[in-house]
Amino acid sequence: MRIVLVGPPGAGKGTQAAFLAKNLSIPHISTGDLFRANISQGTELGKQAKAYMDAGNLVPDEVTIGMAKDRMAKPDAENGFLLDGFPRNVSQAEALDVALKADDVKLDAVLDLEVPEDEVVKRIAGRRICRKDSSHVFHVTYSQPKQEGVCDVCGGELYQREDDSEDTVRKRLEVYHTQTEPIIDYYRTQGLVVTISALGKVDEVTERAMDALKGDK
Repeated sequence: MRIVLVGPPGAGKGTQAAFLAKNLSIPHISTGDLFRANISQGTELGKQAKAYMDAGNLVPDEVTIGMAKDRMAKPDAENGFLLDGFPRNVSQAEALDVALKADDVKLDAVLDLEVPEDEVVKRIAGRRICRKDSSHVFHVTYSQPKQEGVCDVCGGELYQREDDSEDTVRKRLEVYHTQTEPIIDYYRTQGLVVTISALGKVDEVTERAMDALKGDK
């Protein structure tokens, strides 16, 4: 299956993408991984992306699209892939359609993870990260530490990242609504959108997603 995963920040796209890709035996292709891989390998696209990023500018669509096309052409993606974080806007979605058509393939589904805005804010703004080890993550509601402000694992101080503040989260949501959400309508006209609730336990959402995708085949 060839799937695009969409949803607001805090919807759990990264987590669900990993589980779905494993269950469907297809590669999980995320924008972040594409950038890191191309930059670390010193590819021409990676050099271009790094130059823009070092200058504090957004990486142009054509560079991102080029990276995605290269990755989708790898042997492990021959029978499908799951795109996470791409396309990010309608122009990228249109470019993806052109690239896929050139290879005589098409998307099977666009999985839309739906989460109420207040829940997104609650999920992200409630996160607390360990200063000693950022892989230790807690939550003021869903995963409280035994002692407030102290990491259960190493005793480090827990803090809220600036990116996780409520004001920043709401600004990120505005960007999502303005730039990314329109691709849902774009793909809906093609009959590709499958919307599921991303509320509940991780395994429940995964099961919900798998059922929806099977029904879409």
